[in-house]
Amino acid sequence: MTGSERIAVAFATARAAGRRAALMPYLMGGYPSLGASRTVLSQYAEGGADLIELGIPFSDPLADGPVIHAAAVAALRGGVRVGDALGLAREGQAQGVPVIVMCYANPIFARGLDSFIELLVGAGASGLIVPDLPFEEAPAAVEACDAAGIALVPLVAPTTPDERLAKIGARARGFLYTVSLTGTTGERASLDGTLPAVLARARASTAVPVAVGFGIATPEHAAAAADAGADGVIVGSRLVRAAADDPDGVCALVASFAAALRSD
Repeated sequence: MTGSERIAVAFATARAAGRRAALMPYLMGGYPSLGASRTVLSQYAEGGADLIELGIPFSDPLADGPVIHAAAVAALRGGVRVGDALGLAREGQAQGVPVIVMCYANPIFARGLDSFIELLVGAGASGLIVPDLPFEEAPAAVEACDAAGIALVPLVAPTTPDERLAKIGARARGFLYTVSLTGTTGERASLDGTLPAVLARARASTAVPVAVGFGIATPEHAAAAADAGADGVIVGSRLVRAAADDPDGVCALVASFAAALRSD
C-alpha cells in the first residue's frame, strides 16, 4: 500500500467510525526529548489520532510561530537530527497511524531529494509536507515522491488566487493542507469567520480530502472546523505545549479533540 493509499484509508476509516473529520495532531520530533516524543506519539495513537504530522527540527522554520519554533530549537540543542526524528515515523506506522513528515526544504535538498525520499520510505512515512517549496518549483519533488509511493502534500492559504489554487489542488496528493489564516502557526482565541468560504474554495479545487491547520487551539475550534467543511483537523501548538508540560498526559487532551469531532 502506498502512502497516499494509507492516508486515504485513514480519512475513510475516521468517517466510518462516525467522526466528521479526521484528527491529525502535530509532533515535533525530539521534543521535549527524543524519548519523550516517543511517549507523546504513543499517547497520540492511544488518544484517537487518525494521522500524525511529524515535524523535523529546523533552525529557521518560517511558517511556524513561537511555540513550534522554540520546540525545534530545543530539539536541535538536544542533539536530535533528521534520522532521529524520522525514527518516530517508523514507530507511528508500527502503531497503525500514518505519519506525514513536515520538513523544510533545506534539510531535504542538503541531502539530495532522492536520498531524503529513500529515508522517508525506510522510515515508513506516508507523506511529506514542505512548507517552503513553491508550487512552481515542486514538479521534480512530486515525480520523485510519486515514484516512491510518498504523498507530497501541498499547502494553500486564504490568499491563494483561484487560478493557482486550481493548479495546486489538481496536483495534490494525500490531502490538501489548507491554512486557516494568514500568518504563522500558533494558538488563536477564535477561528476566522471566513473559514467556511476558504474550505469551500479548497474543496472545489481538488479530489483529495481537505485538512485545515494553523490556529486550532481547542476541541471547540476542531468541531467548528469540521462544521465548516474540513475533512481533517490539524492541531499543533496546543499539543506541543502539552507535550512539554506532561508527555505522559497528552492522551486525554488528544481524546478531547477526537471526541469533539464525533458525529452527534
